[in-house]
Amino acid sequence: MSDRPLKLLLIDQDPIFRLGLRVALEAIPNLEAIAVVETDTVALKILAEIAEKDPNQVNLVVLEFGNGRTTSQQLGLQFCRQLRGLYPNLPILLLSSIQEQGMLLAAKSVGVNGYCPKGTPLPELVAAMQEVADGGSYWLQGTEAITTPNSSLLTPNSSPLPFSKLRNNLRLSGIANIDATLAAVTAQLQVPGLPVLDRAILAGQRRELLAARWLLNRLLILPQERQEEQIPVADEPPVTPSLSIQQRQTLSPLLSPGTLQSALFTSCVTKLQFPLINLTDIPLEIDIFREDKKRELLYLILQKLSEQLDELRASQIEINQLYELKNTLIRDLWQVGIIEFFGKFSRIKVANQNIEVVKLLLLNTEVVQKEILQKIPLFCELYSYLLFQTELNIDNSSYPVVSPEAKSQALMLLENLLIQVANGVVQPLLNYLADVEEIKQSFYGSQLISTREIERFRNDLSWKYRLKNYINEPKAVFESRYELFVIAPRGIATTSVYAPRNQELVKLSNIPLIVTLLLEFSDAIAPRLKSLLAVFGSGIVFILTQIVGRGLGLIGRGILQGIGSVSSVEKNFRRNSDRPK
Repeated sequence: MSDRPLKLLLIDQDPIFRLGLRVALEAIPNLEAIAVVETDTVALKILAEIAEKDPNQVNLVVLEFGNGRTTSQQLGLQFCRQLRGLYPNLPILLLSSIQEQGMLLAAKSVGVNGYCPKGTPLPELVAAMQEVADGGSYWLQGTEAITTPNSSLLTPNSSPLPFSKLRNNLRLSGIANIDATLAAVTAQLQVPGLPVLDRAILAGQRRELLAARWLLNRLLILPQERQEEQIPVADEPPVTPSLSIQQRQTLSPLLSPGTLQSALFTSCVTKLQFPLINLTDIPLEIDIFREDKKRELLYLILQKLSEQLDELRASQIEINQLYELKNTLIRDLWQVGIIEFFGKFSRIKVANQNIEVVKLLLLNTEVVQKEILQKIPLFCELYSYLLFQTELNIDNSSYPVVSPEAKSQALMLLENLLIQVANGVVQPLLNYLADVEEIKQSFYGSQLISTREIERFRNDLSWKYRLKNYINEPKAVFESRYELFVIAPRGIATTSVYAPRNQELVKLSNIPLIVTLLLEFSDAIAPRLKSLLAVFGSGIVFILTQIVGRGLGLIGRGILQGIGSVSSVEKNFRRNSDRPK
């Protein structure tokens, strides 16, 4: 294969898939996504602009067409034919969910050079991209990769053994699939609040995947190849020399620029496919939205967050400046979310007035910042981890940058940030335009569309803020913890992490201070009160059982004996009266 940089143009209608693939490809060296677009029209426009400046700036087009719709598939074929006519030397790779043999043959006939189904492991997908970009073809169907390389690009070190290349491709494909599934199962095992039965099932799946990977290496590689590639076949993994944190940071590919961000965002995009039902007893502003609108908003904020991090990295910001810019960064993320989600120039008619939606919502900036944005925990720690690759200090532990624990904790912080910023986007809408019919039809779920349900929902939110400001937040400060919203397999859940909050504790006043004093008084008096109640309760039990109970027993016993005596007297009287006189 050629060592020249791979520069591609990605065309796909699914925004979440586009983001996930883009951030995943950012970690690949010598590979750059020049543009990621949604429609064929935009793609042709970009290609025309590039052709005027530098025709070699794009050397591969990766596209999806159809998404299961016949009309779209025909349009996709037509676009490929048009693309081949305009740029005959530009390779095309079809990355699609289409699996029909007839459609794949049709794509091949119009000039498509390769095909990979969606869900192909990233290493295999990158290999296919490079193969097609280098002038070959790559048609992956199921587990069989049909590769036709360019004659000038044959690998000189290919194995002389028969079918060795096919066997090696099968082995690599299988291991890549196993590794992808293993990563997904491991990520699910780290989800907080997972039921015991689900955890046991996932742990069993993980053991089976590890065994399958070991078995695959044993079956699909010969002893000669095993010796050459030094693939371990023992039950135990090879012993690697221990490295210091600095050495691991130097050697690990996970610490190249932007790779931490790419890996973390890819995991987050995957979790955004989970249901977004609120499983907590805390009402969230985004609960009023339909499932698709929740997902769209969270995805949009994630995308804008990615752009913000890229801008900060390009500006070469220093770590001490990050803490100074915290409020500005969160506010800008919230404002961009509102503008992009509702549309910068969107208008709505309310009571014969034509209102600019974004302008109206941004009037609530101070309230949203005070009630939601400024209370997002561990914001600077997350940004510092992603920008400066610092160790993550959270939950009373310090996690190395490359550790799975650091990624798991950072993912929780990222999910909480997305959910809280999304709540901030929705809050001014509920304040100003909650019961507007056009808004309800465009965004709300069917269960919260009536005026009564909307007002009930707003009242619940009002009580949430009162309880949070006066009770829940002082309690969390006193207990040195933060509550985080996370995306679990069944929906949005909560978890808590430890963090020192002594500075906030000394600043409490009025009702929050009284709450903490009551909690402290409860901690001081509760054990003694419990002991006193235990002694008092034991005394009451003794009196009721030993004194009152026995007394009642004696009285009952006497009554029964008296009844028995009366009965015997009556019998004797009757017996005497029956005697003949």
